[in-house]
Amino acid sequence: MVGKYNKWFVRLNWVTLVLIYLVVIAGSFVRITGSGMGCPDWPKCFGQWVPPTDADVLPENYKDIYADKREAKTIRFCNLLNAVGLNETAERILADEMLLHEEDFNARKTWTEYVNRLVGFLAGNGILFIFLWILLKYREKRLILVGGINLIALIFQAWFGSIVVATNLVPWTITVHMLMALLIIGLQLYMIHMLTYKKQQKTSEGWVVVGERSVKVTKIFYGLLFIVFLITFYQMFLGTQVREEVDLLKKMGIPRSEWHEHFGLPFLIHRSFSWLVLVLMVWMYWTKRKMKQFYLIHVSFFILVVELIGGILLAHFKMHGLVQISHLLLAATLFGTLLFALFRYKFK
Repeated sequence: MVGKYNKWFVRLNWVTLVLIYLVVIAGSFVRITGSGMGCPDWPKCFGQWVPPTDADVLPENYKDIYADKREAKTIRFCNLLNAVGLNETAERILADEMLLHEEDFNARKTWTEYVNRLVGFLAGNGILFIFLWILLKYREKRLILVGGINLIALIFQAWFGSIVVATNLVPWTITVHMLMALLIIGLQLYMIHMLTYKKQQKTSEGWVVVGERSVKVTKIFYGLLFIVFLITFYQMFLGTQVREEVDLLKKMGIPRSEWHEHFGLPFLIHRSFSWLVLVLMVWMYWTKRKMKQFYLIHVSFFILVVELIGGILLAHFKMHGLVQISHLLLAATLFGTLLFALFRYKFK
């Protein structure tokens, strides 16, 4: 399949993947700076496509205006939750005392959130342009299917982003928002895999083409790779739960030195599974360390090591927020690298 697709089309897919990862970085930066409500409405920001830099240009009652708009959108969302049987979830959202809390205008937070939305806009347009390119030129069913699903996921992600804002950053909505981002990354990686994949040589079971040579991937090795990927995905989910606990502890005014006394089961599992993944990755790396065709395993191993160092720094030291951003970015990159390895090393 190499050479079948226009090189600029392939490059567009890679650029779009990078933009999606930039959205993850921007979203993390928004969270650690507390800028999630820097724009109280969506998709505009304070009713403008380019947000203001000073509160003087806003109406005196701007807090009431945007609180009312968010309340109306939240009620519609809760009606939807009730319609699908999630009555308790809807009740908890409506009972949240922080639902209608409106922050004072802060230019720094507003523009931080605005930049996050701009990067998301660019990534979204990349996915849209890819889908249109497929329809106009290639018209292959499998490309249309993957591109179409990714476009639908993007539309849902954009809509759900407005819900995250409307509900004033209810923790579980942030988690769903992050998981949807991982789904979009996965679909984009699968698209790239289809565009750049060389057909497998059917020499014997377990032989796949990686680069210019055939290498053997045993069922045990592939099974361990799959287990590591699943644990990594679960780790990212647990990481969001730990982050929610941290946010709650901050709101309660509990000093950082006492956080470890209040962390629940998610933190303990998150910490323990990290070492399990490390042990498995050490074995996989060691057995394939001299084989260049398994470069994805080599890269995954080094990403994991750096990520674990970042996790230790976060757990035991008061580190700058950039460490938090890098920790999430490394986790998302490890997720993507392992998933791409599953695509690449799969045998028929």
